[in-house]
Formats: sequence, C-alpha cells, structure tokens
Amino acid sequence: MITDPARELAIQIEAQEDLYFFSRYMFKERRKYKWLHNWHHRVVCDALMKVFRGETKRLIINIPPRYSKTELAVINFMAWCFGKAPDSEFIHVSYSATLAANNAFQTRNLVQEEAYKRVFPDFELRDDSKAKDDWRTAKGGVCYSQGTGGTITGFGAGKFRDSFGGAIIIDDPHKASEATSSTIRKNVIDWFQDTLESRTNSPNTPIIVIMQRLHEEDLAGWLLDGGNGEDWENLCLSAIQPDGSALWPEKHDIERLRVMEETSPYVFSGQYLQRPSPPAGGFFKPDRIEIVDALPTNLIKECRAWDLAATENEGDYTAGPKLAKAQDNTIYITDMVRGRWGPDGVENTITQTAQIDGKDVFIRLPQDPGQAGKSQAKNFVGKLSGFKVKAEPVSGDKITRAQPFAAQVNVGNVKMLRGDWNKALIEELRNFPNAKHDDQVDGCSDAFNDLNESRQSKKPATAGSRTF
Repeated sequence: MITDPARELAIQIEAQEDLYFFSRYMFKERRKYKWLHNWHHRVVCDALMKVFRGETKRLIINIPPRYSKTELAVINFMAWCFGKAPDSEFIHVSYSATLAANNAFQTRNLVQEEAYKRVFPDFELRDDSKAKDDWRTAKGGVCYSQGTGGTITGFGAGKFRDSFGGAIIIDDPHKASEATSSTIRKNVIDWFQDTLESRTNSPNTPIIVIMQRLHEEDLAGWLLDGGNGEDWENLCLSAIQPDGSALWPEKHDIERLRVMEETSPYVFSGQYLQRPSPPAGGFFKPDRIEIVDALPTNLIKECRAWDLAATENEGDYTAGPKLAKAQDNTIYITDMVRGRWGPDGVENTITQTAQIDGKDVFIRLPQDPGQAGKSQAKNFVGKLSGFKVKAEPVSGDKITRAQPFAAQVNVGNVKMLRGDWNKALIEELRNFPNAKHDDQVDGCSDAFNDLNESRQSKKPATAGSRTF
C-alpha cells in the first residue's frame, strides 16, 4: 500500500496519462510482482494512445500469440479509457463469444481493484451491472462482448462527439485451426462488413483489430488490401526482427524461435513473423526444384491435369500443368497452361491443349459432385474423343492431396523445364496453403498422383467408354 501522498499523486498522474505506465502499475498491484515487460509493450501502448487521442481511427496490430496483446489492447486499454472517459461505449469481439466475455469480465474486475480506484477515484460501475458480457458504468458507459458472427442488436460503439467515446475492439477474429477454410474466412469478413462496421455510433468511433496473421486473406489481410475502402494504420511486430534478433528474448530467444520455425515453417511464418507465406517455403520447398533446359529421353508417362474455374477475367484461374515421370522415378514439370476464361474458353483451351500435347499424354479432369458435374465431365470426354482422358470426383482436401507431391519436391526429386511460367508456379508452391490462389498446385498434385497410380487394372477412358 502506498503511504506517501506525494508519491501516490505522482503515480496517479502518470497512470492517468500513460497507458504503458498504467498497465505496469496495475500488473504489479494486482499480482504482487513485476511484469516481465519488453520494449514492444511500450510501442503497442503508444499506438493505442494515438487512438484515444483521435490521431488514429483505424488500427491493425499484428503480433505473435501470447505476447500480451489481449492484456494490453483489450483489458488494460478499455479499463484505462473508462477511467478517462467513463461514458465510453465499447464493443469487444473475438472468434469465441466465451473468450470475448471472459476478456470483458477481466476488464470489469480490473476497474473494481483498489489500485484502479486510486488512479481513477471518480469511476463507478452501475450497481446492477453483473453480466460478464454486458456491463455498464454509472456514467452511461458500456462494455459489450460478442463472438465473431454473433448478433449485435441494439448495441453501438462510441459517442457522437469529437473526443474519445469508445471503440470497436476485435481480438483474434479467426480461430487459428479454421483459418485455412476459405468459407470460414469469408464468413468472418462478410460479418465484419454486414454487421460489425455498422455498429459505430459516430464517424469518429475507432476500430481496432489485434491479431496474429493466419492467411493472406484473413481479416487483417483483406483490410490492409483496401477491402473496406479505408486506410488502416498497421503496427506489425515480428517475433524475429529485421536484424535477426528476437522481439522478446525473455519469452522466446532466437534459438528457440529458429527451432519453432524449422518445425512448422508456414504456421510460424504467419503467426510469429506476420507473413502468412513462408519466405523459404513451408509445405513445399520449391528452392529444391532444379530448373532444366531440356527433358531426358527416358520419360515413361505424361499427364496433364486440370483445375477448373469458369469466371472470365476475375476470380480463380483455370490451370493445366503437365507432368512427366522418368524411368528413374524423377518427376518433371514440363508445361503450364493458365488463365481466366469463361466456360467456352475453358472448353476450347482444354481441347486445343490436348491437340498440341498429342494422344500419348494422359488427361485428368475433375468431376464436380451432382448431376451437373457428371454432365460437364461427359461433355469434356466427348470433346476429347481419341485421347486418354479420365474425369472423376476429387477426393480429400487440398493439403492431403498435395502431400505426396510435396514430399517429392522437398527431397529434390522434382525438376522443372525452364519457361516464363516458372516464377508464378514457384511462388504459389512457396505460399501454399496460405496463398490467394492454389490452382497450379492442385493441378500438379492431381497430375503427380495420376502418374503414380497403377494403370494395369484401370485403363484411361476414351470418349464413349467412360461410365458416369
């Protein structure tokens, strides 16, 4: 307990004006030992204080997991703001409603601490404010929490005034284990656009997003790419700094970080480096692919597999890589056809490519589920009369299908014929499965798997011989 009035006043003034000092002081008072603080904590607090002062309206903080992001940017920041502006209105969101409610509950506990009351003696909770996920201050302030995708009816954030009056704070909108799902990522972004953005009570209400990067098209990536049409200030903190040092050596020294990176490179690249595409290859290590200027004469099988899209000039690509297998089991990527065509363009491209390749090259086509997929596949086979063509449903997720091909790439058993298409394929391999597009990888994986299937008992179909 502080007994020196002069010292107590000095602490009160410093804690009221400085979020970083406030956070360190409250940590020690509550837990009775000093916080293992680091320089990045000051940087995070400075960015948040710019929000409070109205200098930043849209802020994204990308930071590794367990590096004090929730403690600082959610719990301490809301508590500090309530002390300075007790009528502030906050909406706090996380991927889990339970997690968000727990953060709101911890904030409520913090503002009831004796040490907090010494810093902000005029702050009061409303007497009937008991709920974890929705509590009020005596001055009309609100702390409401919800999970991503949840209903926010009747709640708004911020006051209609120039000075700070609350904020929307989003802490980890994506669950790490679900971030590879394009459907789930899109649902989060759609909910942000359709529901959350509209809950600001004023044009001055700031929005803060704090998260580890999980995918090129996660919420932070979408916003930074201009997704909602606003400019976002981005505080990006990598666990390994540009000079090769550790961001927080007491948490993870550089040796430990390098082990983590080697163990799971593409996860580490997103969550710890804030680059959701590993610079040296993660799932695939494309730097181990040798570029050759000519093919050997001992090729025993060739297959071109297609990954189909049907939207012209936008969206996903249609890709048709051609792979070959040599007698020594080395795999060669020999060609890539890729573009954004409509349905007629896709059909014409596949037909013309088959004519160029010749009838010795196997053709593998995906068959979408349902009657429409069967009809499309039957049509393709009919157009490719006389060629060795197979159309069948794709089984398994992209990662599972890519594993056999990746294993051969990573041991140096895949080579690539030099061409102007090499660079785009290498980058897609390097970034898989976190890249924006994976059409070439999908095609290569299917062609590789086809080359390694036994054909003794399973003959490729020609037009008229395939049963659908």
